Amino acid sequence: MKRIKITVLLLFALMMTVACSSNSEDIDSSEDTLSAGLLVTESGIGDNAFSDLAFQGLTQARDELDVVFDYREPLDENYEEELQELIDQDHDVIFGLSFTTSPAIKAKAEEYPDQQFVVIDDTIDLPNVTSITFKEDEGSRLIGLIAGMRTDSDVVGFIGGVESDVIQKFEDGFKQGVQEANPDAEILTEYAGTFDDDQLGAEIASDMVDEGADYIFPSAGFTGTGALQEAQSQGIHAFGVDTDQYTIAEDAVVSSMVKNVNIAIYNVMEQLSNGESLEGDHRELGLEEEGVGLAPIRVIELTDQQQQTLDNAQN
Repeated sequence: MKRIKITVLLLFALMMTVACSSNSEDIDSSEDTLSAGLLVTESGIGDNAFSDLAFQGLTQARDELDVVFDYREPLDENYEEELQELIDQDHDVIFGLSFTTSPAIKAKAEEYPDQQFVVIDDTIDLPNVTSITFKEDEGSRLIGLIAGMRTDSDVVGFIGGVESDVIQKFEDGFKQGVQEANPDAEILTEYAGTFDDDQLGAEIASDMVDEGADYIFPSAGFTGTGALQEAQSQGIHAFGVDTDQYTIAEDAVVSSMVKNVNIAIYNVMEQLSNGESLEGDHRELGLEEEGVGLAPIRVIELTDQQQQTLDNAQN
């Protein structure tokens, strides 16, 4: 079952009316006003993850730096078409989220060398593209440590969305943490092949529960939402990703590996607001740079020794 986003979009509706405009004349109304365009993922606004974090970053920039922004949702994976609409608005910078937007960003950056772009979660070697990536493995290792320390069945699971270098880093870090904490644990892994199918995520999670998993970690966008909700219905524990996803399944989500896309985007807008230009560099953000981290631990309580192990891993 594909997502029906009506409820979530209604919650965002009021924010959007003041946060941005889909009318290019409004965006271009003042040459002195810094403006940004945002191409979110194919999951769109309301994914409780990557796209929402980016929106939050630009909303903060609007409130604190007096910038304006517009966004597009490539729900049909029509990345270049949606990106072109943002280019036509003549923004100071355009952000593209996820490696899925990267081919479109690269093509348009070559076509429009005077337009500044920022690609999140991929690298593009062009002078008008700033690349921001994250050390997902560092954050996922912390999730793996918790799962490895707390599993009763010695079976845990990782669910990926689309196979890619980025999601592989999530998997690698998770496996590393589990194995450090519990070398005897079995780690189940399955990729859904999509970030936008909550029913499929639920089915994969259910299969893992049948195989004995009592902790699962989905890194799969809206597909992962289904996995978290299935974990709750099955009475096992799970972990969120990108943002604090506790509210999705409050009886199941122990913590989340947060990926501070909002902070990274805000920092770019602050740089531009201060009159500093982008240089087409590559920025890689991990624990030390506060690019990744953990949401509060809920549902379970760690022992003092387990908490110390986790604290040591973050320092």
